[in-house]
Amino acid sequence: MGTGKPSGRDVLAHAVRRQGRRLTLAVLLGAGHQLGEVAVPVLIGVVVDRALARSDGRLLVLWLGVLAVVYVALSWSFRLGARAGERAAEEAAHDLRVALVRRVLDARGGAETGRLPGELVNVATEDAKRVGAVNMALMSGISAFVGVAAGAVALLFVSVPLGLIVLLGTPALLWAGHLLGKPLERRSEAEQERAAHASGVAADLVAGLRVLKGLGAQRAAVERYRRTSRDSLDATLRAARAESWQTGLVLALTGVFIALIALAGGRLALSGAITLGQLVSAVGLALFLLGPLEVFAWVNAELAQGRASATRVAAVLAAEPAVPAVPAASSGDAALPSPLHGGLRLRDVQLGSLAGVDLDLRPGELTGIAVTDPADAQALLRCLARERDPETGGIELDGVPLTALDPALLRTAVLVAAHDAALFEGTLAENLGSWATTGPSLAQHDHVLTASRADEVVRTLPHGPATPVGEGGRSLSGGQRQRVLLARALGAAPDVLVLHDPTTAVDAVTEARIAQGVRDVRGGRTTVLVTNSPALLSVTDRVVLLASGRVEAEGTHADLVRTHAAYRTAVLA
Repeated sequence: MGTGKPSGRDVLAHAVRRQGRRLTLAVLLGAGHQLGEVAVPVLIGVVVDRALARSDGRLLVLWLGVLAVVYVALSWSFRLGARAGERAAEEAAHDLRVALVRRVLDARGGAETGRLPGELVNVATEDAKRVGAVNMALMSGISAFVGVAAGAVALLFVSVPLGLIVLLGTPALLWAGHLLGKPLERRSEAEQERAAHASGVAADLVAGLRVLKGLGAQRAAVERYRRTSRDSLDATLRAARAESWQTGLVLALTGVFIALIALAGGRLALSGAITLGQLVSAVGLALFLLGPLEVFAWVNAELAQGRASATRVAAVLAAEPAVPAVPAASSGDAALPSPLHGGLRLRDVQLGSLAGVDLDLRPGELTGIAVTDPADAQALLRCLARERDPETGGIELDGVPLTALDPALLRTAVLVAAHDAALFEGTLAENLGSWATTGPSLAQHDHVLTASRADEVVRTLPHGPATPVGEGGRSLSGGQRQRVLLARALGAAPDVLVLHDPTTAVDAVTEARIAQGVRDVRGGRTTVLVTNSPALLSVTDRVVLLASGRVEAEGTHADLVRTHAAYRTAVLA
């Protein structure tokens, strides 16, 4: 789809072009099936005129044998053609899912902006499937067109008037189907939007179920989802009504068209212009044409839905990155400093609630950052993780601006571990990271497990580190999940580690032990604790207080508790 911003049409073209070989094979086989279907009524007419009318048993057996061969050929053509078409549809959908996942996981971010996780899942599943299905629709549509064309030619041989009716009427019928599909396309897009939003709300509610129960807000949450689900249902019903009207009207027009062909054929037979066998062939061809024309109605509906889904897929793929991979004025990415000491310098950083932060995070130092407003912490974390670049000011790593580093390269050196990071389906060891699964055991990482107190989690699980933790780690308690997440961050051993509230769900005794463990494990490497926890701040070399988006005070935890009222309020209240 190129490096620019793809449109819905680009997405559809790419999905079809990538499957060109399979689609061509499917079309050829499908066309072969349709040609066989056309041949059947023609051969039956031949049997009537040449065998039955003459009472010739030998010719009857011969033509019946030819009919049998044609039936076998058209049957296998259909089977193999449908298989190739379905393969093309599934492969195209898979390619789109891969492209969507790659875009969502892009280190530059931006795809998730304004979208709930459930919405992205819906786009990567249902919408990708509908776009992929366009290949099957095209295969069916082109094959049906070949069938209609071959039927028209056969009818021309039987009777010029009948052939002309088909040749002139089919384009008009196709155009009517296209016009009738426009409302369906609009309503299908609205249906997918509502369904995606409902999926996102449901995923949010499930993820925050424990919090909702703790707040006693289940009723409000259920009511919110009920409203969202009702909106989604209404949109689905509107799309279903549009589809039923579109299909019904196209089928009605098709029926009138077939009746016209049969009526004209009957009049020609009565006038002696065509033989009995030719009349049988004409009626058989007219009935055959009902199938391809019904396929056109289905193809129009599929293309309408595919176009709507392609627009949604394109919107995700073309989402503006939150941060650029390469600065506009730069000819290439800068390399990480070598050797990397891990010093971070913030100069007049403004983003969101940050109103001009000047701060030096010294190499090898354990620094605590306390905040009076949680929004300051979130904005700071986004800057350090380079999820967003500062609106003004800048950040340097050992003198190299972060904006000169590719986000993926930067994150190999600077790890920002959010307190609400995700655990995944799999075992505990797999969730800890590659360092926990590549060796023969976790024994060589005892210091990491002990520091985070994840060793206690390992001992309580029935199969130790090989125990599955369930989707999102839901088989673990909140405190256990936090300790596993902390162990994962410590085990990654980055040059710069930023931890955000890593102990909010553990008891005070465990928190004090973790604080000392983090200090021991991270000794000599740059570490930042963004937290208001006294236990964690007490082990730091230096604490910085952010208030009103600026650095309000610096010093040791003990000194700030004794001398700074705002710090005491933020940390001890």
